[in-house]
Amino acid sequence: MPISAGRDMSSLVGPFSISEGPCGARPSAARGTLAAASAPPPARGGKPKLTHPGKAILAGGIAGGIEICITFPTEYVKTQLQLDERSNPPRYRGIGHCVRLTVQDHGVKGLYRGLSSLLYGSIPKSAVRFGTFEFLSNQVKSSTGKLDSKTSLLCGLGAGVSEAILIVCPMETIKVKFIHDRCSPMPKYRGFFHGVREIVREQGLRGTYQGVTATVLKQGSNQAIRFFVMTSLRNWYKADDPHRETNPFVTAAFGATAGAASVFGNTPIDVVKTRMQGLEAQKYKNTMDCAYQIFRNEGVVAFYKGTVPRLGRVCLDVAIVFVIYEEVVKVLNRYWATN
Repeated sequence: MPISAGRDMSSLVGPFSISEGPCGARPSAARGTLAAASAPPPARGGKPKLTHPGKAILAGGIAGGIEICITFPTEYVKTQLQLDERSNPPRYRGIGHCVRLTVQDHGVKGLYRGLSSLLYGSIPKSAVRFGTFEFLSNQVKSSTGKLDSKTSLLCGLGAGVSEAILIVCPMETIKVKFIHDRCSPMPKYRGFFHGVREIVREQGLRGTYQGVTATVLKQGSNQAIRFFVMTSLRNWYKADDPHRETNPFVTAAFGATAGAASVFGNTPIDVVKTRMQGLEAQKYKNTMDCAYQIFRNEGVVAFYKGTVPRLGRVCLDVAIVFVIYEEVVKVLNRYWATN
């Protein structure tokens, strides 16, 4: 009996494996768990997220509006010096003299003459610029989200041409006419809408597209240079880590560098564009004739009139725009989910 009972007990308490029971793990699952634990963690942030063109349009518009309110006085001085032709004779002896005379004649508000027309144009201009650039760059970025510097040159060119045709040419023409009108003995424009109405009534819609060729050349080369330099510096800064955050101060430094490069690259085009959009534009047959007359009557130096004030304005302009744009995009990413 004891032997039989022992045999029966041993049959009940048989050998068992640790893998059995409700808390056990199957051998294959255990191996998979160990392999997963030993595998390296996924790359930080995964694949870089592309900026939706809608976000770029909104962020670009906000950045453009804030930037122009800060930098307009330098734009005013630059335009005044470019319109101050040598044959008049020139009224201004330099930047400081131009500012002093303007404040003396019209007060500090005189430095903001024409702001409304530029503000109305700056918001949609920046919106179109960044929206177009992000749309084009999203099509050509690598699988890691990196944009090649050379490709960014073409994307920037496309963005510049788009903003020139849709926004910049008509708005810049109106701005230059407003500033030029302020210099005349008897200004005839009482405000933005009155000025636009008078220009269209006297010259037709074509009157707002004077110097379109020079404007396309200026804006296209401007944005091509700026986005090329900006992308090159970003790629250098991030190196092999596309998720590396860019400090706003670093972005500002990169933006100022890109702005300086664009100034030295296309100031002659900017001078021709300004002359073609002034109140005396009718004395030029076309863009080439304008460039020829400037060269013949005033020499090569005239193509770089206003470079110093433009350099200061553009460096500040581009730095501010890129910083505000990127910070606004970061905020939008928190509340606006896109693919």
